[in-house]
Amino acid sequence: MASVAEVKAAIDAAMLHVQEGQDAVRSANDRLGEAQLSLATAVEGSGHEAVTAAQAALAQAASELEECLTATLHAVEQAENYVATL
Repeated sequence: MASVAEVKAAIDAAMLHVQEGQDAVRSANDRLGEAQLSLATAVEGSGHEAVTAAQAALAQAASELEECLTATLHAVEQAENYVATL
């Protein structure tokens, strides 16, 4: 059985991976925002169905990235709560 120190160290390592993942999601969200702006500029005034669908898909992707960040923040909080009980 692992010692408390080993468990805490393993949780810390896992949370580092989560933080790296969060950084990647934030970066992806930034890039997605840039893509949304570029697309909006490129198709300004167009009411084509494909343009509307593309913009909706990008908005959905941005929303899902935000959900991902929220979920990982909750995971970190729960892991920290657990570590505090050890």
